[in-house]
Amino acid sequence: MELAILRDIVIIFAFATAVNYLFTKFRIPTIIGYLLTGIVAGPSMLAIIQSPHEIEFMAEIGIILLMFTIGLEFSLNHLIKIRNIVFFGGFVQLVFTAGITAFFAHMYHMTWGSAVFIGFLTALSSTALVLKILQERGEVTSNYGRTVVGILIFQDIILIPMILLTPILGGQTTDIGAKLIGMGSKTLFMMALVYVGNRWIMPRVLHLIALTKNQELFLMSILLVCLAVALLTFQLGMSLAFGAFLGGLMISRSEYSEDAFNHLMPFKDTFTSFFFVSIGMLLDLNFVGENIILILGTVALVIAIKSFVAGGTAFVLGHTFRGTIVVGLAMAQIGEFSFILAKTGQTYQILSDFYYQLFLAVTIVSMAVSPFLIMVGKPFANLLLKMPIPEVLIKGLFPLQEIEVPKMQNHIVLIGKDSRSLNLSRMASQMKLPYVSIVFDPASARERQMKGEMVVYGDAMNEPILHKAYVESAEIVVISIGDAITALGVIEKVRQLNKHAYIMVRSKHVSDIEDLYEMGADQVIPEEFETAIEMFERILKKLLVPKGEIEGAISHIRDDNYGIFMEKAENNKYVLSDEIPGIEIVALKAGDYDMFPGNSLKEIHLRKEFGLTVVAAKRGEKIYENPGSTFVFDTDDILYILGKPEKIALLTHNGN
Repeated sequence: MELAILRDIVIIFAFATAVNYLFTKFRIPTIIGYLLTGIVAGPSMLAIIQSPHEIEFMAEIGIILLMFTIGLEFSLNHLIKIRNIVFFGGFVQLVFTAGITAFFAHMYHMTWGSAVFIGFLTALSSTALVLKILQERGEVTSNYGRTVVGILIFQDIILIPMILLTPILGGQTTDIGAKLIGMGSKTLFMMALVYVGNRWIMPRVLHLIALTKNQELFLMSILLVCLAVALLTFQLGMSLAFGAFLGGLMISRSEYSEDAFNHLMPFKDTFTSFFFVSIGMLLDLNFVGENIILILGTVALVIAIKSFVAGGTAFVLGHTFRGTIVVGLAMAQIGEFSFILAKTGQTYQILSDFYYQLFLAVTIVSMAVSPFLIMVGKPFANLLLKMPIPEVLIKGLFPLQEIEVPKMQNHIVLIGKDSRSLNLSRMASQMKLPYVSIVFDPASARERQMKGEMVVYGDAMNEPILHKAYVESAEIVVISIGDAITALGVIEKVRQLNKHAYIMVRSKHVSDIEDLYEMGADQVIPEEFETAIEMFERILKKLLVPKGEIEGAISHIRDDNYGIFMEKAENNKYVLSDEIPGIEIVALKAGDYDMFPGNSLKEIHLRKEFGLTVVAAKRGEKIYENPGSTFVFDTDDILYILGKPEKIALLTHNGN
């Protein structure tokens, strides 16, 4: 009997592995696979899980780790910045969702107490599901992600007052005022503890632990903080998940927060899967079969109400029409904390067995369709934007100031809001290079505009936004988005407007390179591979390998691993690199090399010594194409040299 839990874990992993393999093949969200695993292995179908309570316990650990990693990604300062979203946005979403739902429930002849309780259940969204999807998409700290996270945090906080109000809705009297005051005091205490820990305690403690260079000690310390703070909040009457989030906030200020995040990700993903499996096990398929029309109708009504209210809340908070749609659809499901509240409602006989089963079915179905709703959020918004919509809805209540971008040509267009794009803009500004940034995040765009940067707010998938940045006359377009599908769409739009621009794209994975080149990119820089190259280059430098050999080796490594994708020609048009693979053209300043100034092309023997060709030289504003053997180089000349990367590396190392 002691091995029952191990047997159940093996069964769950076996089902989840098979289902997720198929779902991954068909690009279906894995969360659906976990829910399906629970349904198949649960009591409604095969009934092969013998330790459901232990599975629920592991699911609780998954929620704790998920919320802890969300806290690590946030920071206390970030949370303070979105306090209006947390308290105002969260309150508005809760009150209106609960109120509208209660009205419809009362129309179904439920008492007002039961109707309000149903409103409470419906108002809560799934923290685990939504935040997992946002993390996978890298959108936790995006503009709409901040709003979603802020509202979810408020829902986690308000769960306890809802539980305290449940006896009153059930017709029992209790000293609710004193309990609310006590809970408010405990919440303030926890926030103060988090502030002190975040600012002074945890950075020093983690630094001391990191100095030991003991990874086991570091991981144990991180888990200790996570579980201890979660347990403390639970003892004070709040949820474990909210406590775990606070624990993550305590560490977020530390320089070791990213390392902690990376250590916990495998544990978080594994245990979170148990949560969705445990949810699927609750579904009663017999009840679903007997009431399928009622369930589907209720799901549609819940999604409509929650999308409308959450979207309206986002609009009041200043989101554009696109952000309003995305936030609304992201919060259209009923959440896991509603299960806790529903069980309390059963205890006080607010919910009958029929309505409890209906609640379970509606919740699970709404969670199952939620990943698809989040996926179609932006495309659906783009489709709606083609309709005649009032300008105030499109731009939001607090539109960004429209900046006039002067007519530009041969400039750089930077597309993206991540740190890489921001750093590129700073570098371009420092070098006084003409550039325009396209940023799809109003908060980031507003902040950068106030600093005097040339920033256009909008979605680079829209041609008017690209025209505003004069993409059609740009010399270089840098796309630093991360999501391969979005990047492919932007490349296509840019290439339609500008056939000659040099398009440089950041990719997360090497596997995306071929698709990006085929769409029209000129250079793709995969993060995972370039990071490895940089580390290897530093290793070679530490081993005192000559600079020329290092540059040659790096060139060979790049060519061997993804050079085969470079310079792919569209529609079989002629490209020099297809005929002579592995060549490139670089620009060098003649004055940086002793061999060039005052000497002619014939005298330096560039082709004989290095196997390179000077294809052009720029002197002032004049370009000399294919300079002859008698052409004498000046110190300020810019030379455009054609050749193999390793030969160019040899020149740059030995040419002085």
